[in-house]
Amino acid sequence: MPPSLPLRDPMHVDVSVLIPVRDEEQHLHETVAAMRAQDFDGAIELLFADGRSDDRTVAILRELQADDPRIRILDNPGRTVTHGLNVGLRAARGSYVARMDAHTRYPAEYLRLGVERLRQGDIDWVTGPQVPVGTGSWSRLVARALSGPLGRGSSDKWQPADDAPREVREWELSTSVFTGVWRRETLDALGGWDPEWVVNEDSEMAARVLAGGGRIVCRTDMAARYAPRDSLTGLARQYWRYGTFRARTFARHPQSCGPLRLGASLLPVGLAAALVPNAAERVTGVPVGRAGRVVAGLYALAVAGQVARLRPRPADAPRLAAVLATMHLSWGAGFLLSALRVLPRRTRIRASAPSPLSRPAT
Repeated sequence: MPPSLPLRDPMHVDVSVLIPVRDEEQHLHETVAAMRAQDFDGAIELLFADGRSDDRTVAILRELQADDPRIRILDNPGRTVTHGLNVGLRAARGSYVARMDAHTRYPAEYLRLGVERLRQGDIDWVTGPQVPVGTGSWSRLVARALSGPLGRGSSDKWQPADDAPREVREWELSTSVFTGVWRRETLDALGGWDPEWVVNEDSEMAARVLAGGGRIVCRTDMAARYAPRDSLTGLARQYWRYGTFRARTFARHPQSCGPLRLGASLLPVGLAAALVPNAAERVTGVPVGRAGRVVAGLYALAVAGQVARLRPRPADAPRLAAVLATMHLSWGAGFLLSALRVLPRRTRIRASAPSPLSRPAT
């Protein structure tokens, strides 16, 4: 008889998956089922960092944990996603670390493909494109808007749901990144996620990776599907926060915002200038109103052209235009107001990068 193989160390973990959750009882069963279905030939652990949920999230996780010891439930007293990621990172035992979000569906090969790519040794972070898939009437329109260049802006992390590449493609990413997989030592060297960044935390970390000479790549075969906001008010709040924290990221990492983003942040100013009456121009001698009306006209043409190219149903065309305007104006206003607050404190913000995380003994 051949000699028996040694038993695998029960404490050994290949990949630790960090999953911040809070009040997720409606989606938790589906989320956990998808994560447990990962096709990975190795040991994984699912670290759910609960932000002190007010619903049955923890109770459901305990029920699921009884059937799957790979599930670990961690307390996240900071309650935010960023605090939850750092709580998970401190507890992680894996040689590799992946981040997964509870409202996103990842392909079954996500972990395997990510680890295989990292093992080649020439990159520091691997992820897949973000694929918006609408679940309601407004959500579907947001997904449609994100399939066009006016909705995506300068971000190259997006992939339309109906775009199924026939062969695997890979490209370099800048600071527009969506979750991903890392070697554990990479995250330790970075000090984890900055807890002051409750939004745009991946972009802030990406700026640090790139500033240190690291590489981030996106692979089409790791595409993850997520559901956009299903109301204009929810979309406005989301993009306001995106703009607010993108300005903070710019204050710390000036290279993270190119001319296109900086120009887009001035759109609310240009449209507001269109409201300046001609009488005020005659007094000041400055054609602010006329310049603003030119900006407004050009913007209206750009939105109309994008809506026409996206070919929505005729009844949805005005709503699709409203989605695009909401995204642009909310992001721009959030960026500008945040920039006015944080840029004067730029030196202090740039000096406040997180220190390396201490890892507890196991």
